[in-house]
Amino acid sequence: MKLEKYKTIREKIKVMLNNHRCSDVKFLVRESVDDVSGRKQVLPAHRFVLAIGSPVFEAMFYGDLAETKDTIELPDCDYGNLLELFRFMYSDKVNLSGSNVMGVLYLAKKYMVSSLSDKCTEYLKENLDSSNVLSILSCAQTYEEKSLEEECWKVIDEQTEAVVKSDDFVTIQRTLLEAIVKRDTLNIAEVELFKGLMRWATKQLEKEGLVRADGQEIREILGERIVKAIRFPAMERKNFASVVLDTEILTYDEVNAIIKHQCNLMQSSLLNFPVFKRSGPSHSESCCRFTRSSIKFGWNNSESDKSCLGISVDRDIIFHGVKLFGSRDNTYSVSLSLIKDLDGKVLASVDGVFSSPSCATEASDYDFVVTFKEPALLRKGDEYELECRISGPQSWYGTEGHQTICCHGVTFSLKNTRVWYSSLRTTTKQGQIKEFIYSLIPSKNNS
Repeated sequence: MKLEKYKTIREKIKVMLNNHRCSDVKFLVRESVDDVSGRKQVLPAHRFVLAIGSPVFEAMFYGDLAETKDTIELPDCDYGNLLELFRFMYSDKVNLSGSNVMGVLYLAKKYMVSSLSDKCTEYLKENLDSSNVLSILSCAQTYEEKSLEEECWKVIDEQTEAVVKSDDFVTIQRTLLEAIVKRDTLNIAEVELFKGLMRWATKQLEKEGLVRADGQEIREILGERIVKAIRFPAMERKNFASVVLDTEILTYDEVNAIIKHQCNLMQSSLLNFPVFKRSGPSHSESCCRFTRSSIKFGWNNSESDKSCLGISVDRDIIFHGVKLFGSRDNTYSVSLSLIKDLDGKVLASVDGVFSSPSCATEASDYDFVVTFKEPALLRKGDEYELECRISGPQSWYGTEGHQTICCHGVTFSLKNTRVWYSSLRTTTKQGQIKEFIYSLIPSKNNS
């Protein structure tokens, strides 16, 4: 091979991929992912090229404990995936497919090649569907790819029934199953979700070598947190009677209470199960406390201060979180809790780091959304406290707020719940909490 025929350095480096010429290191890896024979394959490389493309390789070859061996064995990857990692480092190109993208993403994360990680996650986003979303979601959570995780949840919400009937559904971990069942935004009839849960439980029993099991054994496999998240009272009576009762997963007292509720003979507050139908995807509303003309800049976000507001509503809603004021291209640490005012019980919470936009149509629109890990039910007439601790740069904030706000069929009543010595504090009149994000519950299910 004559390098002089290539005009640019980029072209010359590109043709050195998987080339023994000038190679000063070799990698020994298994031949393929599915190969059980133990066959190994050698992939030649060039230390300098790898080092400038990855801080991990730089430390490996030029750090204080530099690797001096000519051949390095990597037991955690196969030839094809490593070749694609190197292809990207030599040429900025990569050949991704459904069969290799997970392996390539793993290597991109391991060797801290962030631009390749981005390409892998974009590929996964573009190829998401009901058949693969659960495996991709697990991958996104493992590698903390938040934007990919959000896209996965969108697919699950929009295509819930297909996801539940997919082959992957019966193989997911219980923690993921619980997260799915607790979502209000699923687009599926409750009885179909229940059938899927029974399929999952049956698969777990098969793994344990049990061919048959009674209702209580199935309930133990599912776990109480999953069972108590199933919306039995929201099922049609016919489906509840013909599908659920025969499984004997519920106790006599639970069945009796659900039937009485369905016949309007028992209040929903006395049940141990959610009574409302799921709202489905993309049904959230927002309610802003302030007019655009009343928004100013200069709110100090100190970790030592809390923004607190008392809230009550005139109808039952599902409360998802809030929108907070920010400032251009800045990051904020947020701790948000929703507390039942009567007994101090924390109904929902979230802690995390959030970023405000780098550009907006209006100077005051540098806000960001903070949603709970699981939404909470706000009951008509009950009193709650929203408690928010924000740490970060100065932000915009609102003034001239109102104690009563009507939005999309819901009336929010606000009150001051804490008194702080600072003059710049959250009250019904002013503050950093900009909007409430919530879902309406269909009126036929609203008690």
